Amino acid sequence: MIERVVTVSNRAGIHARPAAVLVRAINGFACTIQLTRDTYTVNAKSIMSVITLGAPYGAQLTVKVDGPDEQDAIDTIVRLFESKFTED
Repeated sequence: MIERVVTVSNRAGIHARPAAVLVRAINGFACTIQLTRDTYTVNAKSIMSVITLGAPYGAQLTVKVDGPDEQDAIDTIVRLFESKFTED
C-alpha cells in the first residue's frame, strides 16, 4: 500500500470536471484507490464520491492506493494534482 498527501491547487477545487478527469485517469488500474479529507474517506473511482469530498482550493487529501499497479496509479494521481487538472 502506498499513501501520499496531495494538495488541491486548482482555484475552483475538486468539482465535477476535475473529479471526472481523475476517475477517467484511474479507472483502468486494478488497485483500490481511496481519497480522504479530514475523517471522510471515499472511493476515488467514483465521480459522485469524489465530488462529495467538497475539496476546495488548498485542501489536503490523503491518497491510499493498494494493489498490483499501485505505483503507476499514485504517479498518475500526483501528476493530475500537480497539473491543477489543467484548469489554471
